[in-house]
Amino acid sequence: MPGNILVVEDEPRLAAVLADYLRQAGYEPHCLGDGREAVPRVRELAPDLVLLDLMLPGRDGIEVCKEIRSFSSVPIVMVTARVEEIDRLLGLELGADDYICKPFSPREVVARVKAVLRRAGGQPAAESRGLTMDKSRGKAILHGRDLDLTAVEFQLLHFLAQHPSRIFSRAQVMDHIYPDRRVVSDRTIDSHVKKLRRKMEAAAPSEEWIHSVYGAGYKFEAP
Repeated sequence: MPGNILVVEDEPRLAAVLADYLRQAGYEPHCLGDGREAVPRVRELAPDLVLLDLMLPGRDGIEVCKEIRSFSSVPIVMVTARVEEIDRLLGLELGADDYICKPFSPREVVARVKAVLRRAGGQPAAESRGLTMDKSRGKAILHGRDLDLTAVEFQLLHFLAQHPSRIFSRAQVMDHIYPDRRVVSDRTIDSHVKKLRRKMEAAAPSEEWIHSVYGAGYKFEAP
């Protein structure tokens, strides 16, 4: 299991709680509370993942994230106190791997850390839980049942499933499922998601795989 987690959080109590939970999960947390210290620490520590708060003294999380991305592909999970900020962060395309909004449970953070690290390690999160996808044939099988997806629906599911737990805005989804950059409305994306959900629910009535995130977009999470 990857070990070093850099927690960049200026609330000492919250940082301590997160460190405790991460340690219990088998990780080695390293905490700091000033944005100016984050980049030098990333260079020195070479962590396996960075939990990066948006609002930091000295230097904000957006600047820190941009600089880290200029020299490292380390997974970054951004933390914000306002859900509306997520939409702006997504629009900036910072290269963060996931976003968490306060207040959150420490267990949720640990689960997100595990999911992001699993994804970074190339381990498929979906195939082990009943969903298999064959990109060469455009086929998706859920619990042994062919979902009979259209080409666009398959592209949508495959794109989201490749990035479990990561939130994507409608514009980002649009760019990936329509590489020719055709102009479609947000409602078109919503319609594709609705039809995809309906087909997945028919195969697995008690499971939810595609989640709406209010004001931000959509994310894939295996139940």
